[in-house]
Amino acid sequence: MAAQVFAFILHKDGKADDTALELAAASQRIAPGATPVAIVTGAGAAVDGVCQELTASYAEVWKFAGDALAYPNAEIIRTLLLKVLPKGSTLLLPHTTFGMDLGPGLAIKMDAAYVSDVTAIDGLDGATLKVVRQEFNGQVSAHLACDMSKGAVVSVRSGCFQPGVVGAAGGKVVDKSGEVGEISARRRFVEVLQAEVGDVDITKEDVLVSVGRGIGDKENLPVADDLAKAMGAVVSCSRPVVDAKWLEKGRQVGTSGKTVKPKVYLALGISGSFQHMGGLKGNPFIVAVNKNPKAPIFQVANVGVVADLLEFVPELTEKIMSAK
Repeated sequence: MAAQVFAFILHKDGKADDTALELAAASQRIAPGATPVAIVTGAGAAVDGVCQELTASYAEVWKFAGDALAYPNAEIIRTLLLKVLPKGSTLLLPHTTFGMDLGPGLAIKMDAAYVSDVTAIDGLDGATLKVVRQEFNGQVSAHLACDMSKGAVVSVRSGCFQPGVVGAAGGKVVDKSGEVGEISARRRFVEVLQAEVGDVDITKEDVLVSVGRGIGDKENLPVADDLAKAMGAVVSCSRPVVDAKWLEKGRQVGTSGKTVKPKVYLALGISGSFQHMGGLKGNPFIVAVNKNPKAPIFQVANVGVVADLLEFVPELTEKIMSAK
């Protein structure tokens, strides 16, 4: 089966999201040797810049511009995609809050298969796509066979597909704005409320020492503080730490917290749920410390250490200080 693959591209401030390259890499597991068609929606000059940026990675970029598309409203974009996607298409989405809003309803309207939060793609066998996703909070990897005979909508977890080399596609932009017609929705964009920065701005840091539920108690936070000081880093955290009121909201990484783009990310006692990893961009070097060897974080970490962080981290801090 020669699957016609499309990738929906998220972007902000005139720049494509990091997931754009990851979707291109994921598509190679479905249609080796070919790049999917990138779909970009938006308004103004920003959308033109994103489209040109993507021609380095995609052979063809479909542009849809208009005032109604200025904000990514899943209800509007669902209607748009139903008008323009050829029958039997496969659409790749980033597994973000937007992807979760768009994907299920779109698959129903397309009469297509839907599989979410994919962490690996084992390939295409005829009309069957073999994928891997996680169940029970990452404790089980489920291998699924997806019938693509009528098309499919697949959301891909951030960080699970290594982006390829940028600059080889030499693609073209095709403006299809005129093919959409009038689109309306029952919900409308009102405004974006920015989270407070807090005492530090973790979005601007190159090195983050991030703590999760595995830190155990607020009294153990100095362990992470000492390591951060030794490395010249800043302490961040996952949502359970904020929910427990051990650290302020401004230090939270994730889809319900801040989106960060460090060069180095130390994940201490963090399981690695997609909600947390969705806030981590830019392909950082990830070091994970967790006493659960099956923690999902190990699937994306560059270095994984199976250990009790309360025992391991003080030793690491001491070694760094000795090296200095």
